[in-house]
Amino acid sequence: MKRDGRSLAHNTLEEMRILAVQRMAEGEHPDDVAASLGMNRSWAYKIRAQARGRGVRALRSTKGTGRPRTLTPAQEQRVLRWINGKNPMQYGFDFGLWTRNLVRELVQQKFGVTLSLASIGAMLARLNLTPQKPLQRAYQRDPEAIDRWRHDTYPAIARQAREQKADIFFWDESGFRADSVHGKTWAPRGETPVVERPGQRQSMSAASAVNSKGAFWFATYEGGLSGELFVTLLKKLMFNRKKAVHLIVDGLPAHKKAIVKDYVASTQGKLTLHFLPGYAPDLNPDELVWSHVKRSGVARSPLQKGEKLGPRIHEQLAQIRRSPKLVRSFFRHPSVRYISDL
Repeated sequence: MKRDGRSLAHNTLEEMRILAVQRMAEGEHPDDVAASLGMNRSWAYKIRAQARGRGVRALRSTKGTGRPRTLTPAQEQRVLRWINGKNPMQYGFDFGLWTRNLVRELVQQKFGVTLSLASIGAMLARLNLTPQKPLQRAYQRDPEAIDRWRHDTYPAIARQAREQKADIFFWDESGFRADSVHGKTWAPRGETPVVERPGQRQSMSAASAVNSKGAFWFATYEGGLSGELFVTLLKKLMFNRKKAVHLIVDGLPAHKKAIVKDYVASTQGKLTLHFLPGYAPDLNPDELVWSHVKRSGVARSPLQKGEKLGPRIHEQLAQIRRSPKLVRSFFRHPSVRYISDL
């Protein structure tokens, strides 16, 4: 029975070719050599002819180059420039996220070449592009205001706080639900897994203030935030506090109520409010606190029978307060690295 050389590894075939040529050079007949190795007789004559003039080098295995790419490296780089950081709608598509099919259509429009989806995927991988869930940002964002905040406004706040020997805190609020489930779990294909949770729709709100040095303050409450409740929470934040506080908040209407302004004025400089640029939550490290809590709390470990949401949220926030190292880690995120108490 003859062997099919295509079923053998390249290194095995290489050793067989070299051995066969050596045996034929010692006087053994090609037919006998081929038969002993289980190969067709023509194989022996073919490799002997290859070895003439070039020797063993002609028998070495070489890596297959495969089918040549349709697009040149320069063209692939042009594709990268077209889609990296760009919106498909800029090219006339009616969908705002890049897919392999949209990239294929763009390549066809620009180069007149039709590629398979697999080829598009391979090209995107070579360009170091991966499918990712995009961050959502409001189109009302003002890039100039954000740039001023990073390079002018916040550094000025930090210098003022240093001169006053005051603390800088970032403030934010968030809501929690007992029936919220984040993340994924493993299950057989086509069989959606079931996670048991309380049937009652418990909800809870919380406010917190975070400091780049590792300090963390929080309070929980029910319902939405009003100006009156914001003042109550600010009083709790300032209770028995020796240093002045520069508190950075977002532009929520409750933060700008007249009752809030009156309370801040009554502290005679002990508390100062500063407002972040609009539609820029990524500038606030306290947003990262909520992201951490919601990814690691009730969403991952649902409430047990008879358990209440409020105490669970309170304990989780208390754990953060007991870990200054964790608190400081939030300030290492790229979006908030501009923060430093100069």
